[in-house]
Amino acid sequence: MTRLGMLTPSSNTVLEPMTYEMIASANADTSAHFGRFKVLEIGLGATALGQFDFGPILAAAELLSHSKCDVIAWNGTSASWLGFDRDEALIAKVEATTGIRGATCVLGYRDLLRLLNAQRIGLVTPYTPDVQQRIVSTWGTNGLHCAAERHCGLADNFSFADVDEDRIEGMCRAVAAEGCDAIAILCTNMRGARVARRLEEELGIPILDSVAVTLWASLRAIAAPTMPYAAWGRLFAL
Repeated sequence: MTRLGMLTPSSNTVLEPMTYEMIASANADTSAHFGRFKVLEIGLGATALGQFDFGPILAAAELLSHSKCDVIAWNGTSASWLGFDRDEALIAKVEATTGIRGATCVLGYRDLLRLLNAQRIGLVTPYTPDVQQRIVSTWGTNGLHCAAERHCGLADNFSFADVDEDRIEGMCRAVAAEGCDAIAILCTNMRGARVARRLEEELGIPILDSVAVTLWASLRAIAAPTMPYAAWGRLFAL
């Protein structure tokens, strides 16, 4: 049995059921286990940024380690505006605290987009304009060029799950029309996984949903096979 540990924003209602669905469809001898810490809003103010201080995250990781999981992944996208170095430091602290391999969604995106040699990225998120601009800048400093973007203007983390699949599809088509090599649906509380696998065939480019990216990064961290999940997108066949 492979056990995947996931650190989860407390107000997220999408990533757990979607992860279970992907694992079940792969018929893999794998289970997923989740630890939560408080995240209610996404913004650039002190309160919103403070939600991602390492203390509560590491406390959740320590409890999650009791499940004897093989990897502990941060299933969230905060390093996209805080800096990729925050996730690198978080992995180091999780591994030092628990003795378990670490992974994160955002560093998974970095690895995937480099593997795909994506020169023009379409960025689709539920976030506010200032957060979106910070993401574009942060990704750019890491060599990931966001050539087109769409966002919903939302800050309440719980509300991201209410963005329906039709709207997500529309945003993906809009950025694709501007000319992209790949699209990132960036938010682990956004219903992008099923949209991604449909749109890849329609648009002919990789569509990278955050929940799927975290699963990919988790499996990759422990050298577990990803091909059983290939029905969920091109990333799993890399």
